[in-house]
Amino acid sequence: MVFTPGWLGEHSRPLAPSTTPEGTTHSPWIPQKLRISGSLTVILVVFLMTAVLVKVDVTPLSFFCLTMIKIICINSFGAVLQGSLFGLAGMLPASYTTPIMSGQGLAGTFAAFSMICALASGSALQDSAFGYFITACVVILLAILSYFVLPQMDFFQYHLECNGSRPSGDEENKMDLLRKGNTVCVVLSDSPGEKRPVVSLTEEDTKSTPSVIGIFKQMWVMALSVCFVFTVTIGTFPAITVEVKSTVADGGAWDTYFIPVSCFLLFNVMDWAGRSLTGVCMWPGKDSMWLPTLVGLRLVFVPLFMLCNVQPRSYLPVLFSHDAWYIIFMILFSFSNGYLASLCMCFGPKKVAQHESETAGAIMAFFLSLGLALGAALSFAFRIMI
Repeated sequence: MVFTPGWLGEHSRPLAPSTTPEGTTHSPWIPQKLRISGSLTVILVVFLMTAVLVKVDVTPLSFFCLTMIKIICINSFGAVLQGSLFGLAGMLPASYTTPIMSGQGLAGTFAAFSMICALASGSALQDSAFGYFITACVVILLAILSYFVLPQMDFFQYHLECNGSRPSGDEENKMDLLRKGNTVCVVLSDSPGEKRPVVSLTEEDTKSTPSVIGIFKQMWVMALSVCFVFTVTIGTFPAITVEVKSTVADGGAWDTYFIPVSCFLLFNVMDWAGRSLTGVCMWPGKDSMWLPTLVGLRLVFVPLFMLCNVQPRSYLPVLFSHDAWYIIFMILFSFSNGYLASLCMCFGPKKVAQHESETAGAIMAFFLSLGLALGAALSFAFRIMI
């Protein structure tokens, strides 16, 4: 791909080939808009049903069956939503992946804070559950509305075009007029009166089809790193961390709030802080060996939490009985989780060509989910070892 002679603006960049039926940077079966809006709508309906069922008496067996069905629906469509969102964010500059990661941390912080407020207020369990689900419905509805506003933003349209989206009819006419032999010249313009560089796309460029395996080979370090981060995190939190008992509460109020505050709230706050920090600092870089090294060092948190005052226990001794040790470990554990995971998710799509970034984002989301699954499976083994 070469630039034809012309004025090169400060933010000029080559335009990726437009999508074709033979090769596309988007899902060949389901459009991205339908994947995101459809998944959000299904999740909204499930949460509305759950909120209604809170006020309805059902038999234990029926409640169990309905709960299992809802869990399957939420997790299935949630996986589609997450993969699509990270694919969408992959088409934007790396810093725009940070708000998605930070938003997940903020959601966890809100949930933990709500649980503490419910404990402090002494409200009935049914009323608290109803409030949780209604709040979730409102947030999801706002997310749906925000997504429909997104395509109207000039910034988003610009990056969508740069990543190989199908051009409009007017743009196709311009491309036809500029077509010369085997070369397609495309004029980039952020605004009607602004001069932009003229980009030349060869016929070879327009026929290239992103390969999932080929893309993975370019970014496997980031993919495996984010997988390992969440394997360690979910393998330890909350299966082990929630079983730690306070040694200073002595039956007081701290005994009630120890796990909600020191485990759930502290984890989510520090995780949120770590994710948000990548918006202003991205050290180490995407090609640095320090990043996978730091990810691997997080494995030390598994034995550290095992040696805290986890009860009941049968095999391992307690080396860190005081609450302060547990809190220090939790701060480092949660902050490193948020920061390193966010770095990996930001850098992954930037390890490949620009028109492959959406597929790269979806691959990163897959390995993130894989890490969650592996961590959940390993958590049983870790707990048995204690």
